[in-house]
Amino acid sequence: MAAENRSSKKRLKVAIVAASLKYVGGQSAQADLLARLWKDDPDVEMSFIAVDPPLPAGFSWAERIRGLRTILREPVYFRDLWRGLRDVDVVHIFSASYWSFLLAPAPAVFLAKLRAKKTLIHYHSGEARDHMKRFRSAPFVLSRVDEIVVPSGYLVDVFREFGLQAGVVPNLVDLSQFRYRRRDRLRPHLVCTRGFSQYYSVDVVVRAFAEIRKTYPEARLDLVGSGPLEGEIRQLVGDLKLEGVNFTGVASRGEIGKYYDQADIFINASWLDNMPVSIIEAFGAGTPVVTTSPECMPYLVEHERTGLLSPVGDEKALAANVIRLLREPGLAQRLAENAYVESQKYTWEVVRGQWLEVYRGLMESR
Repeated sequence: MAAENRSSKKRLKVAIVAASLKYVGGQSAQADLLARLWKDDPDVEMSFIAVDPPLPAGFSWAERIRGLRTILREPVYFRDLWRGLRDVDVVHIFSASYWSFLLAPAPAVFLAKLRAKKTLIHYHSGEARDHMKRFRSAPFVLSRVDEIVVPSGYLVDVFREFGLQAGVVPNLVDLSQFRYRRRDRLRPHLVCTRGFSQYYSVDVVVRAFAEIRKTYPEARLDLVGSGPLEGEIRQLVGDLKLEGVNFTGVASRGEIGKYYDQADIFINASWLDNMPVSIIEAFGAGTPVVTTSPECMPYLVEHERTGLLSPVGDEKALAANVIRLLREPGLAQRLAENAYVESQKYTWEVVRGQWLEVYRGLMESR
């Protein structure tokens, strides 16, 4: 019996399969954070296999050509998978949706099965429902992995619609980057740390800010990030003749905390999301959250307890909630305090144990 107990507690070898930090994104940041925090852990030996390995020698010029670089990279990825999965117990595969699912997670599942390894898909995309409907291969692949893990109850409900069972391990946030600051008196200084992509509707944030400046002409807005729609957002700011908008660019891991700290309200206008880490970061920094409410958001933000919610695409309602906080500092303080308590669910001290339970559960089911 003692020998069995020692065996069950052996150091597990886990390979994370995910995008590298070469292209900044939520999944790559989560994968990198997990890999760093598992380093030198007594229970888990973690390795990393990039789905975007360097191109073969002599082909670096193809990095700028999206389709071609994918074709050239795929054989290298398959080679790295086959080698990297040889001596591991569990394959932890990060997954998005659509074609990226077929190019990265699906091959990882296939090769892991050939290697007789335990597999888990760590699925993040808020587009899951549409993905499942349009790509019949997705439910087929997902039904054949040993475990599906998602960061929110929202995706659990979506997968259930397709007969798939998923467990929840929340996104991880390194709260050591953020200083909780009590805001006894709010200033109209807003921050938005979402990328300039269609899903995050930064244009709605800008239009809401224009409404806020009608009441608070001194209001400021920091837009922290970048993305394909940045030019359009800059054009919108110019067309509206808005002052007080600061485009900061992408903030490094060491710098991001200061933007939450120096602002007094976090604003978000996404229309498609899952569990945005940016909102959890705002929780940890004590920056009151005002956000639109795509289908996923009530799973993370509870209206009038940890933040204020408004309909998707409605800049006037979004602005009205910001103005409400500025006029009701007691409400803002209560939301911030509740949200800070909520943020502790996403720390390594909590999430580590949940991942360890998933990994050990997979090995026990062998």
